[in-house]
Amino acid sequence: MSNLLLLSKSRRWLYWAIFISLGLLILFIPVPAAATTPTTRSFQIDAKRFEYNPAILKVNQGDVVSIDLVATDVVHGLSIDGYNLEVTADPGKTAHLTFVADQGGTFRFHCTVTCGNMHPFMSGKLEVGQNVLMWRGIALLGLALATGIRKVVK
Repeated sequence: MSNLLLLSKSRRWLYWAIFISLGLLILFIPVPAAATTPTTRSFQIDAKRFEYNPAILKVNQGDVVSIDLVATDVVHGLSIDGYNLEVTADPGKTAHLTFVADQGGTFRFHCTVTCGNMHPFMSGKLEVGQNVLMWRGIALLGLALATGIRKVVK
C-alpha cells in the first residue's frame, strides 16, 4: 500500500511540475514580432470638452499613422507622449498630424490647450503593436482551466 502512495505522490509532483513549467513558459517566452506589412492607418478624432472620440487608437509598429483632429466646440490640442508630437485645432476646423509608429508600447495622448476645469482628464491612448499581455492571460487561463478539469475528472 505504501508503494502505491509513493507512486501517487510522485505522479502528483510531476503533474504540478509540468503545469508550473508551462505557466512559466507562457509568461516569459519571447513573442516573435508579427510580420505585417506597414500600412497607413487613418483616424478622425473628434475633440470636445473633456473627451476624445475615439479615445483608443490601435496600430501596428511601423504603420504610418494619420490623425485628423476635429475641434467641435473650443480650441483643442493633441500631444502624444513618447513621440514629441503636437497639433492644435480651432473650433470647427481640422488639424492634421502624420507620423510613423516606430516605437512599440502604449502611449498616452492628451489635450494641450486648457479647455475647462476638467481639462486634465481629457486623454486617450495609442497602442502600438500586439496586445501580448492579453494573449498570455488567455493562455494562463486555459492552463488553469485544464488544471481544474483534471481535478474534476479524477
